[in-house]
Amino acid sequence: MSRPVKHYKRPTLVSLEVLLYAILDVVEKDQKFIPYVWTVVRWHNEYISWDPSQFCGIDNVSLPVEALWKPDLTIEEMTEKDKAPPSPYLTINNKGDVEVQNDQVLVSTCRMHIYKFPFDTQRCRLSFKSIIHTAKDIRLYASDNSSEATEWSRDLMRTQYEWLFVNMTVTSKNASSELDQDVIVYTITMKRRPVLYIVNFLLPVLFFLCLDLASFMISDSAGEKIGFKVTVLLAVTVLQLILNEILPASSNRVPLIAVYCIGIFALMLLSLLETILVMFLMAKDCASQDNEVDRDQSRGEECTRHNKSNFFSYLGDNNSSKLIEERNTMAKLSDELREVEKTLSRFLRKRKQQERPGYWTRLAKRLNKVFFIFYVTGIILFLVVMYFKWYR
Repeated sequence: MSRPVKHYKRPTLVSLEVLLYAILDVVEKDQKFIPYVWTVVRWHNEYISWDPSQFCGIDNVSLPVEALWKPDLTIEEMTEKDKAPPSPYLTINNKGDVEVQNDQVLVSTCRMHIYKFPFDTQRCRLSFKSIIHTAKDIRLYASDNSSEATEWSRDLMRTQYEWLFVNMTVTSKNASSELDQDVIVYTITMKRRPVLYIVNFLLPVLFFLCLDLASFMISDSAGEKIGFKVTVLLAVTVLQLILNEILPASSNRVPLIAVYCIGIFALMLLSLLETILVMFLMAKDCASQDNEVDRDQSRGEECTRHNKSNFFSYLGDNNSSKLIEERNTMAKLSDELREVEKTLSRFLRKRKQQERPGYWTRLAKRLNKVFFIFYVTGIILFLVVMYFKWYR
């Protein structure tokens, strides 16, 4: 069970081969990478050898893993114990070369760079080293290079989740002294498939922005315009809450997708504020016109009361019953004329507003046109900048 060398100062050479079998999951929120890997570990046992001709041509045998010494390799980034059962056997040939093959489901930590999410490329590392043995006991080296590991892994790949496997780089970090340890680092590079996020997130936010642009065709005199804009703004807020559940909180830089949402939210908010201002100016114009009409009506009523009082005083001088009846008839007629006058004044006021809008209404319409040009220009510039940021 001890290290299989005849002289204790001679280190054991251990070769390692790692193949990526599947990418099971990548959890951005928890910064976790879950691959399914195939590992092959080989070393030489100096105490075991035989002549196959003396043993019916047998040149290799399988033994239980517990029967012989094996290197204590571990993965630095692993955060949970391997869930797959280990291989119960190892293989040894007549020259004393031992080989152990294992498939492992690893739960490892991986620093996610999500600045360009969902058009990001992630690089996760698996660092293999001995637990307690230093370089004077075990010298670790990779039996395959980067191109071979990439090609073989691509041939064995069964599932990639939402990711596209790019390559796997093999790097050996040799110990600088006998007290250090050799480390072999397998860097797995993978690119996210962004189609699902484009369809379910980026395009809906863009469609809401198009709806906000279309709201400029709604009349400003109607109150439905503000309600429509507020509804669209709340829909974008719901999508932002969904995005918050996907992205990790430990990111050093604000992801571009968050800038995309915040930028569109700010543009739509600015559009809502402009609509409120325009409606305020138009309401102010209507209020001033109503005051003028009220003043005209009050002057007309004073004249009517004055004429009516003069007429009644004239009738008061004549005490005949006929004149009293005529007085009552004229009073009713004056009330009816007053109602007709009010109706005509309302009609003329509306027609005047339609034909010749007031100062504040003209100012509001001019402001609306200028803002629409500014708004469309700002949207185009913002989307162009975001496009080049993502694909740079």
